[in-house]
Amino acid sequence: MNIGGKIKRLRIANQLTLEELANRSELTKGFLSQVERNLTSPSIATLEDILEALGTTLHDFFNETQEEQIVFKKDDYFVNMQDDFTISYIVPNAQKNAMEPILIELEKGKNSMEMEPHDGEEFGYVISGKVKLHYGDKELIVKKGETFYLSGKRTHYLENPYDTLAKVIWVSTPPLF
Repeated sequence: MNIGGKIKRLRIANQLTLEELANRSELTKGFLSQVERNLTSPSIATLEDILEALGTTLHDFFNETQEEQIVFKKDDYFVNMQDDFTISYIVPNAQKNAMEPILIELEKGKNSMEMEPHDGEEFGYVISGKVKLHYGDKELIVKKGETFYLSGKRTHYLENPYDTLAKVIWVSTPPLF
């Protein structure tokens, strides 16, 4: 951990100058400058004084809980090329979550993976093209801009018998892919 850098970020976030922090913590401006540049290390007692002046505690300062990622960019995706289709995992490590969103791309004449009956639900949104949804003994056409929502209690998969590439956002719960 970069203790000095973290102290400096807290000082700036609190809109304090080095001199103001020095006065509040009863330390010298020069010492604090060296701490912020990691040229010296404060004792635990001195660090507590600095943190108290910054309005935090040792526990909060050293709590390294990473903030949950909320926005995912294309560079975060993991792409899995299958023989018949491509899956892009658009939320990395979603298998640990309650639902798993993926982007499926189906070329003409290709099928997605056949899903055996399971407990759970699935949702799909056709971004481009159109697909044939096979759900048990039913065949349903789902076009660009349309959605499907189904129980996993029947065997199901997507087929693209059409001339254009089909792209579908598919969300399953629990994660299946």
